[in-house]
Amino acid sequence: MTTPLVECVPNFSEGRRPEVIQAISDSIAAVNDVYVLDHHMDSDHNRTVITYVGSPEGVEEAAFHSIAKAAELINLDEHEGAHPRIGATDVVPFIPISGVTMQDCVEIARRVGQRVGEELNIPMYLYEEAAQRPDRTRLEVIRKGEYETLKEIIATDPFRAPDYGPKKLGPAGATVIGAREFLVAYNVYLTTDDVEIAKKIAKTIRNSSGGLRYVKGLGLLVDGMAQVSMNLTNFRKTPLALVVETIRREAQRYGVGIRHSELVGLIPQDALVDAAVWYTQMDQFEPDQILEKKLYAAQQVDRGTLNVQPSTFIDSLAEGNPTPGGGSAAAYAGAMGAGLVSMVARLTLGKKKYAEVESQMQAILDESEALRADLTTTVARDAAAFDGIMAAFKLAKDDPAREQAIQDATLHAAKVPLEVAGKSLRVMELALQAVSVGNLNAITDAGTGAAMAQAALSGAGYNVCINILGLNDKDIADNLVNEVQAIKAKAAELQKQIRVQLTERGGLALA
Repeated sequence: MTTPLVECVPNFSEGRRPEVIQAISDSIAAVNDVYVLDHHMDSDHNRTVITYVGSPEGVEEAAFHSIAKAAELINLDEHEGAHPRIGATDVVPFIPISGVTMQDCVEIARRVGQRVGEELNIPMYLYEEAAQRPDRTRLEVIRKGEYETLKEIIATDPFRAPDYGPKKLGPAGATVIGAREFLVAYNVYLTTDDVEIAKKIAKTIRNSSGGLRYVKGLGLLVDGMAQVSMNLTNFRKTPLALVVETIRREAQRYGVGIRHSELVGLIPQDALVDAAVWYTQMDQFEPDQILEKKLYAAQQVDRGTLNVQPSTFIDSLAEGNPTPGGGSAAAYAGAMGAGLVSMVARLTLGKKKYAEVESQMQAILDESEALRADLTTTVARDAAAFDGIMAAFKLAKDDPAREQAIQDATLHAAKVPLEVAGKSLRVMELALQAVSVGNLNAITDAGTGAAMAQAALSGAGYNVCINILGLNDKDIADNLVNEVQAIKAKAAELQKQIRVQLTERGGLALA
């Protein structure tokens, strides 16, 4: 039986105060059966998108609490940003993932809308599939004129009367709630500061102007660069690659190009795979040729290999089985450390205040993502290495190859965690850079990443030491121990430097 699962992607009109977004995110996470997957803060748009999933009941309750918390902390009378908005909680879409229908999400949207209107006195509008009027299907129509215009006319213009709640705007503004299919929020930056070019390109590609079906677009000036900001409402029927290439072609007409692009929130894997297939012209490509899909399928069939999804991985650690064990946990901790470094790099990139370290942060991001991928893969490799030792011991005792097989498997089982220790040390080095020059609001995340990496290399070191006890060649064993000790000594020195930076740059009183 399929587990009922709903996704919600609320947009909040705040992208400059991390403490506010944390409070809103905490109000979501506090609800049972709800899991926050991602949040994307944008200081120029002054907007944050939070992605969470859960049971229909949990997601519905979390939506109400997040709207209430945003109304408490965000004042639209004091808000400025590049992105159109009418509310502290600007838009709240519900998306069916599994075991629920679109109609189920429509009913959730309408219940939340009515409750917020009645209990919080916030004007509520229904859009997309939940719309009760045909002229309110499109978000941009409801949001026309933004908060300032709506505040003036909501009481007198019958076409702007809310579906629920008062005909009056307070400092929390109004909120739009609905149900829709999965949407990809995607921005393309041009090699120009001429926002008129971005506006012309947006007009060319968006469906409402006669452009590409399932594309909504705006031309904006963001951080001194012209940006084409888009929502792709059906990536299967209008692929991401087609959108990008259309923008590229149109930009060439005006003598400019694409500087870079960014994803807001999450994207289905299939959307990226489709783009890769399109660009590489792999006409015979089949989805089951993706390595990770094969691995995931195998992991589902054979519990002995490992499912590295967070909850099931931790559950697997707690079971009375030898794998996954400490080595896998160490690799997982290292991957989390790398992930935090990546987060800090992303929160630094594209910010005017940190323009001087843009190239350094991009290099950090590229390497930390590679390390994260390697360490994540090593979670399963470590478990497989231990299984290799067990397989060698199961060989017949009179088999002449048995002893050498045991030695080879044991050496391999020692080298895998040694790799984890080395890569975790490199994560700490990147974390030091992130703490030293990265976004000041996130340096403690980089410090946490370093702490996770140090824990990873310590745990990996234990696993090297336990495995070398089975080696007959003591010279090899001693060399492995020396490598572990050298890595730990470097890590200790790095941790001191990180603490100094956190104290001096961040003003932290560290115990």
